[in-house]
Amino acid sequence: MSYLYVLIAIIMRVIPHPWNVTPIGAMFLFSGATFKRRLDSLLVPLAALIISDYAVIHILYGGRFSWINPYTWTGFLLVGLIGWILRNRISYTSIIAGSLAGSVVFFLVSNFGVWMGGKLYPMTSSGLAACYIAGLPFFRNTVIGDLVFAGVMFGSYQLITHRHEAVGATAGQQ
Repeated sequence: MSYLYVLIAIIMRVIPHPWNVTPIGAMFLFSGATFKRRLDSLLVPLAALIISDYAVIHILYGGRFSWINPYTWTGFLLVGLIGWILRNRISYTSIIAGSLAGSVVFFLVSNFGVWMGGKLYPMTSSGLAACYIAGLPFFRNTVIGDLVFAGVMFGSYQLITHRHEAVGATAGQQ
């Protein structure tokens, strides 16, 4: 069932949304926390992200934009690793903390990648600081998206799995 969440998150990328208010960070956090195999919890969402990046850039934008970036992918993989910490410890508090930590890690890594690109900011410490400052409005939206979508993913997953367990227990009593 966790694979279905990856598919839904990827499909939601093409639905109009405010900048950075997407389910992608939450998808990596959720996958890291719920997939049975740890390697799959990183590779499945990463493959889906790479394929969808290609599709979004070449189909929706006609190849005019290119934000495919190993720094972005690395940032999301690190969010998946944060999801590993949530395994067997899923609670409201851990989901909120994991989501916020994921937002911060992604912000730091992806904006570092923008700075390393060397096209928008000087390759100095002040250039790096300017890059992070310019990214703050996007960071706010990332936090909002990560918290909302993590809540939806983990919450619905808990509801579905507990309902499934309750139905199974009731059927076993008959």
